[in-house]
Parts: sequence; structure tokens; C-alpha cells
Amino acid sequence: MTPEAITSAAPVRKSLLWLVAVGFFMQTLDATIINTALPAMAASLGESPLRMQSVVVAYSLTMAMLIPASGWIADRFGTRRIFFSAIVLFVLGSIACALSQGLGQLVTARVVQGLGGALLLPVGRLALLRTVPRAEFLQAMSFVAIPGLIGPLLGPTLGGWLVQYASWHWIFLINVPVGLLGCIATLRFMPDLRGAVLRRFDATGYAMLAFGMVAISLALDGVAELGLRQVSVFVLLVFGFASLTAYWLQAARKPEPLFSPVLFKVPTLGIGLLGNLFSRLGSGCMPFLVPLLLQVSMGYSPLRAGLMMLPIAMAGMAMKRFTTPLITHLGYRRVLVANTALVGLTMGSFALTSPGQPVALHIVQLLCFGAVNSLQFTAMNTVTLRDLDGSMASSGNSLLSMVQMLAMSLGVAAASSVLGGYSGIFGSAAPIDTLHAFQATFATMGLITLASALIFWHLPPEARAVQPAQPEVSGHG
Repeated sequence: MTPEAITSAAPVRKSLLWLVAVGFFMQTLDATIINTALPAMAASLGESPLRMQSVVVAYSLTMAMLIPASGWIADRFGTRRIFFSAIVLFVLGSIACALSQGLGQLVTARVVQGLGGALLLPVGRLALLRTVPRAEFLQAMSFVAIPGLIGPLLGPTLGGWLVQYASWHWIFLINVPVGLLGCIATLRFMPDLRGAVLRRFDATGYAMLAFGMVAISLALDGVAELGLRQVSVFVLLVFGFASLTAYWLQAARKPEPLFSPVLFKVPTLGIGLLGNLFSRLGSGCMPFLVPLLLQVSMGYSPLRAGLMMLPIAMAGMAMKRFTTPLITHLGYRRVLVANTALVGLTMGSFALTSPGQPVALHIVQLLCFGAVNSLQFTAMNTVTLRDLDGSMASSGNSLLSMVQMLAMSLGVAAASSVLGGYSGIFGSAAPIDTLHAFQATFATMGLITLASALIFWHLPPEARAVQPAQPEVSGHG
């Protein structure tokens, strides 16, 4: 599929597709470089590489906190102004990360990056949702994701090279030229879309929702890194879930809540959100765990570990070609139930990894995971948004983005807690001890993903990819 095919009826959308893709590129490049560089960062800052998850959690949790307000902010101030501001914040946060001299400074700078990223992703998707016809939406999302996958293709190798031959501080500066290009393109091509009717912002609901997410994430992260006692973790979890419950009770009786319960009357939205949350709890930790496994337990250099991540991105790009035909032929339910199980099984296969195995076997594992994970993300995202009308598009899109980032934060925190627990059982004095802890962690997180396949079984059997009206836009996604 080409952007010309999608945008033959409206050439202006061609530039918008590429612009949103630049935003995805910045996100994926940053995420993959970070994961490859964590052991080097830990050595530089005097930290354990198994306790560096706060660098990842701070970013994704900040995004999850701000995303609920992103729809209202875009409706109030316009997509062009907010998309531009998001890129500026992201670039400033990247520069601050590069200048950090300690873990606390680095985590703070990642929060600034998260503030920009929280607006960048959902506003870009919202612009597409409001400008691309529904029949072309799946193809548009698939096309935008392909340039975004260039980030994982370049990130691990480039990050490993920079860490090995320069310094980890330089990996963040890669975002600066890309961000400047994005700022120029935003002013030229991003439409200034606003909500038809601006509703009042639910500040009370937002506070309860944000507190609940932070409390639950800190509880999980506290087990792995902060050294919180069991009582403190339990109290945080209780307050976190109580805050989330209080939000939904308030939303049911409030005229204009942050996220209306009416949204969940759309079956594909509710099931898609739950499926996103629980399946990403498992698969979202893989970019964090795999580079650590390769460097900490298998003795890979940063550059070699980065090169070993290439198969995931390459398989993901290749799989986009088959996503639309598969969903059109089999329907969302069959694809997501079977593919979620495959994602869990491929994750679990890493529990069998050992240093003596052929490199080709590890490459096959990574290729398989990259292919099924790519199909999973595209199918989950499109089925969640496909049935939303214009009045629900903004809040539904923000809710999906929030769930994605929250799941990533919780997934990394949970995986770190599981890894820390198994490290206590197997020990961490020698690489073979940490290898056993990694193997048990992959098996556990794979089981979590496998269990989430049951959620997608409740999708309507008739839900399939919408066939385009014009033959020329029916190409592969």
C-alpha cells in the first residue's frame, strides 16, 4: 500500500500521514535506544542494570497520566498547536536526558519527554481519525506504523553503537533533528482541528484517575526498586484501586465525565481496551527484558545486542503487509484470539534461551515474536476505534492511548518485580544465576499474555476490516 493509494481522493492527507509517522518514529526510536542502553546507563550511574526500570516507567507513566486530558486539550486549542508543542516538549526533554548526571535527573528529564509524548501520539491519531474515511482507516494506520517501525530498526543498533563507541548521553540527541523536521512539517501540513462542542474539563475525575494509575504503578515499581515494605505496597494498591473505582462511580452520574461510560456501549471499544491492557502487560515488557538478557546474562556487547533486536523490527514491518487481508478474511475475533496465544507462546519460548544455543535459533525466535506482535498491535488498535462516531472519537482515542501507556508502565514494573523475585530465589552472583531468573520471568510474562486471549473471544464474530469503496485503495496495510 502506498500513501498515494490512500490519499488519491484527498492529496492533503498524504502529507498528514507522513507527519504523524514522524511522531511515531520519534517515539519508537527513543524507546528502543533507551532499552539497549540501560546496562551502560546503570554502569555510568552506579546502579544495578536489573533496577533501571524507573527510566522506562517514569516516561510511560507520565504519558498515561496526561493522555486522559489530551483529547480535551486538542479540542480546546487545536491539533496543530498541540502537536507542535508536543514535539517541542519532547525535544527539550531529550536534551535534558542527554545532559543528566545522575539517575534522579535522568528520570526527571524522562518525565518531561513523557509530557510531550503524551500529546504527540493521541493527537496525531486523532487527526487521522477525523480526516481519513472509515473505509481507509485500517490501511492508514498500517501505513503510518511502517515509518514508525524504522525507529526500532535503527534504534537498537544505533544505540548500541553510540553506547559502545561514544557515550549513552548521545542517544537522546538523535531526537533533535527529527523533532526540528517535525516542527516545520506540523506548521505546514497539520490541520487545525477542534472539537465541534467544547465540554467542561472534568478536573475532579482526572485527579482520581491519575492518582489511581500512579499509586498502582508505584506499588509495582516499589516491589522491584524502591524497597517498599509489603504494608506500603498493599496500601498503595488499595488506594489506587479505590481511586479508580471512585472515578467510574462518579462518571456514571456526572453529565460530562472525562471518559463517559456510554463509550463502553460500543462492544468493540470495551473489549479492545481490556484486551490492550492485559495483553500489553505481558508483551510490553519484551523491549525492556530482551536487551537486558542479552547483555547481562549472555555477555553480548551493546552493539551486538542492538543488532540482535533488528529481526523484531524487520518482521514487524513485513507483517504489516498481511494484516488487512488476514483481518478481512478471518475477522478480528479469530485473528486476535489465535495471535494473542501465539504472542504468549513466543514470549515463553525465551525461557529456553541459553548461551550455548546457535545464534540462528535466537534470530528465529525474535523474528517470530516481531511478526505476531506487529499483527497484534495493529489489530487491537483498529478494532478498538473502528466503531466510534465523531462525537466519541476524541475521548475514545485518548482512552485507548492511556490504556496502552499504562499497560506499558505496569508491564515493565511487573516484569521488574517478577525478575527481582526470581533473582532472590536463584541469586545474582553469576551470569548463570541471572539467566535462570530471566528464563522464569519470560515464562511468567508469557503466561499472562496467553491468558489475555480469552478477552478477545468476546468480540463480535462479524467484526472484520472495512472493505474500501475504491479498488485502488485495497492494497496491503
